[in-house]
Amino acid sequence: MATGDWFLSASERGNPSTAIDRDRRGDVAWSTGNRVRVLVDGATYFERLYAELADPATSEVWFTDWEGHTDEQLVGPGTEIGAILADLIRRAVRIRGLLWRSHPRAARFAEEDNLRLASKLNRDGAVVALDERIRRGGSHHQKLVIIRRGPTGQDAPGRDADVAFVGGIDLCHGRRDDYRHLGDPQAVELDERYGEHPPWHDIQLEIKGPAIRDVAWSFRERWNDPTPLDHRNPLRAAVRRLARQPSHLAPLTVDPTENLEHKPQGTHSVQVLRTYPHKHQPYDFAVQGERSIARAYLKAIGRARALIAIEDQYLWSADAAAALARALVAHRELLVVIVVPRFPDRDGKITGAASRTAQGKVIRTLRQAGGERVAFYDLVNGSATPIYVHAKSCIIDDVWLEIGSDNLNRRSWTHDSELSCAIVDETLDPRGPRDPAGLGDGARQLARDTRIALWREHLGREPSDDDDLIEPRQGFETLRRSALALDAWCSSPRTTPRPPGHLRTHHCERVSNWLRPLAQLAYRTTLDPDGRPRAQRRAGSY
Repeated sequence: MATGDWFLSASERGNPSTAIDRDRRGDVAWSTGNRVRVLVDGATYFERLYAELADPATSEVWFTDWEGHTDEQLVGPGTEIGAILADLIRRAVRIRGLLWRSHPRAARFAEEDNLRLASKLNRDGAVVALDERIRRGGSHHQKLVIIRRGPTGQDAPGRDADVAFVGGIDLCHGRRDDYRHLGDPQAVELDERYGEHPPWHDIQLEIKGPAIRDVAWSFRERWNDPTPLDHRNPLRAAVRRLARQPSHLAPLTVDPTENLEHKPQGTHSVQVLRTYPHKHQPYDFAVQGERSIARAYLKAIGRARALIAIEDQYLWSADAAAALARALVAHRELLVVIVVPRFPDRDGKITGAASRTAQGKVIRTLRQAGGERVAFYDLVNGSATPIYVHAKSCIIDDVWLEIGSDNLNRRSWTHDSELSCAIVDETLDPRGPRDPAGLGDGARQLARDTRIALWREHLGREPSDDDDLIEPRQGFETLRRSALALDAWCSSPRTTPRPPGHLRTHHCERVSNWLRPLAQLAYRTTLDPDGRPRAQRRAGSY
């Protein structure tokens, strides 16, 4: 197998303005020799983040976030993220951060919380900015933390001990849940059907090795963007004007490739993917925007033969649905498993209807193409409370694995800033079937292990009970039987023991005919805007 069969080349990335692929040979746009861990659920991620931040060799921390809360506890009381970062500053650790400026809490966003975190850290000596360099109606949705180790003595580990975390988990309330899905004690407000402490399912990556260079380039390019940090926001101005941030940041002169060994750590090839919109004041590192996440998905889906396993917060993209449908029609053995939330996060009359309208179209498209070869699920915890699925992942044929901040919607593919990683493991999985797609790619250990770990959690199983999950069709049927059993129990008087697991069959609630035009308008203009140049919109390309 050639890794380029799955990954984008530098020219296929479609962004000649970026430096992320510079200094590589030929048209290569990925790194090899990485060690990647998939961290399922926020409690697992926060525990690893806490341990890495505590390393005495830490010299710098760079982070970006959509939403951050000063008091979010990583592993319990006394481990609030604001206090931990303040302690690092007192140890002379240099901290730089970019938080989306956001909108006021009165509009059900987190501007005040992001300002509070930035202000606290800046008082302590960090440089953290509220970043509004976005396309109108957009957001900075990237979630990353880079922890750099400085050579502070003869025995210091050096840059090869750097670590990066990339994925969908913000440093904020609601995210610290575990496999039991009882919710974060520091709750976030969602639709009331998720309960007082909404259960939350999510995924993050831990990366060590040369790919940190590409993650660091992504941070540096955005930090050094010369566009003013803030611009007039009518919604914010109408509700409450907060203290302004500096209009520019001092450039970050550290070259991510300078004096960084980043020795090979493992067997994982990693491609760092981004979305940046085309906007009036263009990014100098993405003059026409970047849509490598969309391009990577479309290329990988076109190679699918056996199984596509998706977990996604929204699943609204008509183009993604069309690509999946083409694959289902072309390959009659292909199976698709999709896990989404049972209800929108805020199921308002218009916004909730808009979300259900878009998702319903995707479901119908895939059903028409694949029939019973397509399965849609949502999740509930042991008390039958719905679990909010915030995860953003895709696994194809147990070879290609993608995890990040992006959802399968037009906003994530074109309009907001996003950061994700695609991974192909060089290590072949010895369990049969050894080549489920029949293309000679084999099955790769990290992708298969990740799929099985996710399905095991959804089934409520112990790690040793995996035999009926390895083969795609057998695993597909195992999920189906589990969901049907729990569906039947939830619809019964519940006098018998509850079946194990979290899987329920997903049914997208119907939108009434009179509401559908308003919902479609809200979907196109507000929920899922298009950030492509006009020529690409007209051509339907990325």
